[in-house]
Amino acid sequence: MTRRTVMTLVSAALLATGPLAGTALADPPATTAGAPGTVVRDEALPQQLWIDGTGSARRLTYWTLDSSGQPALSTGAIFIPAGTPPPGGWPVLSWEHGTVGVGDDCAPSTAGRADRDMGFLATWMKQGYAIVATDYIGLGTPGMHAYLDGRAEAHAAIDMVRAARSVEDSLAAKWVAIGQSQGGGATVFTASLATGYAPELDYRGAVATGPASNIVDAAQFVGPQLPPIPSSHITAYATYVMNGLKAARPDFDLDSYLTPLGKQLVTEAQTLCFTPLAAAANGITLNQLFSRPLSEGDFVATARPVMDVPLTGYDRPLFIGQGTNDTDVPAPLTAKLVADLVANGNHPEVHVYPGKDHSGAMLASLADSVPFVARLFA
Repeated sequence: MTRRTVMTLVSAALLATGPLAGTALADPPATTAGAPGTVVRDEALPQQLWIDGTGSARRLTYWTLDSSGQPALSTGAIFIPAGTPPPGGWPVLSWEHGTVGVGDDCAPSTAGRADRDMGFLATWMKQGYAIVATDYIGLGTPGMHAYLDGRAEAHAAIDMVRAARSVEDSLAAKWVAIGQSQGGGATVFTASLATGYAPELDYRGAVATGPASNIVDAAQFVGPQLPPIPSSHITAYATYVMNGLKAARPDFDLDSYLTPLGKQLVTEAQTLCFTPLAAAANGITLNQLFSRPLSEGDFVATARPVMDVPLTGYDRPLFIGQGTNDTDVPAPLTAKLVADLVANGNHPEVHVYPGKDHSGAMLASLADSVPFVARLFA
């Protein structure tokens, strides 16, 4: 029996018996993998999870592809603006969310979204855009979420557009990708892959703020030799990175890199969402997680194909926003991303926000990104 067959059967079984069992379905769960974007569950989204300005909302479970090209299930939400759609249908924004965790309880379509994100997305709704929002593979579907597996995240975001359009007649084919942090990095992947992966859609461009990038380059300096970094956020991110790589590439020798404390926190990270995990990581510095440097062994060779942002394939405009005071995605990492893109013949529209931190830059970017997206849809 092939890996694909096993995964398909397990996925179908878990759909039938897991936490969503008993909810109303448009169709029964699939017993075999469908084409990317095929919907296997369509249900109402509780109104307390709606973005301000929403007229109707649904939660979908749909087929997509992981980064190895194998079928996998994802969930996500559709938010349709109140009112009458314009001629041709509502233009679509595919939202790629930032770090929430890797466990099922962290999926935004069931757990809800931070006030920051709700306010940000409401601004876009007021511009007359429908929003489709993937949870990514593994957040509410079988298997662990492969955190920072950029191709898998991009596939889920693109296939969320396909899935939404298959059940909602009011959506146009034209769409833009938009994301922050983890989702910002995923959006850059999406920008590279979109037209080739889904040529039947009318992809117009992308907006990425605080985009996660150059993770492997930075990680090569991490290990027990690293001076203590007093940031529970950085420690929490590292546990998700290690779990995500193991989820994306099961042969990765994760345990060989971890101290006993590291193994404990990495295990806790499999179920704890970001805020409680950061609290659990308070007082634990990054170097305490690791028994040997990540520059040794198979980490770099395994992680690069999963996490390194592509430098080709950008055939539509790309907006990149970055705050100078961002400590979650430091500005030098984004500066290197931009330099690498330019060196490979790409020309992103870059906006730097002096004095803004991770969240501040996301919100400040609206003054520039709203007219940028309006031009894309014009």
